[in-house]
Amino acid sequence: MEMIRQTVPNRSIALGIILTLVTCGIYGLYWLVCLTDDTNIAAGEEGTSGVMALLLVIITCGIYGLYWAYKCGEKLDKAKADRGMPASNGGVLYLILYLICYVAAFALIQNELNKLSEAGA
Repeated sequence: MEMIRQTVPNRSIALGIILTLVTCGIYGLYWLVCLTDDTNIAAGEEGTSGVMALLLVIITCGIYGLYWAYKCGEKLDKAKADRGMPASNGGVLYLILYLICYVAAFALIQNELNKLSEAGA
């Protein structure tokens, strides 16, 4: 039986940033869900779903977002290593960026997902 492989969609970073700013962060919540689900697909892991991550961020007043950003970096590093692409310690970078400006962290995570999408994630 042939296994169906899910692919990560290529999303516009500029559109994500603009919609997040125009909607005063509401689109950012949707983007968080998409990034979480896409990162799980790229890493081939059954991690926390996007909706659950969103609920945890809301319940913890954003504190879970710090853990989320770090884990996204780890999952992206794993996905890159699995594909023979150079991987760095992205978790720390995304954690720091999330502390400074979460939209910048989202943009970089989306950029990495787009690269994986182009490479055939």
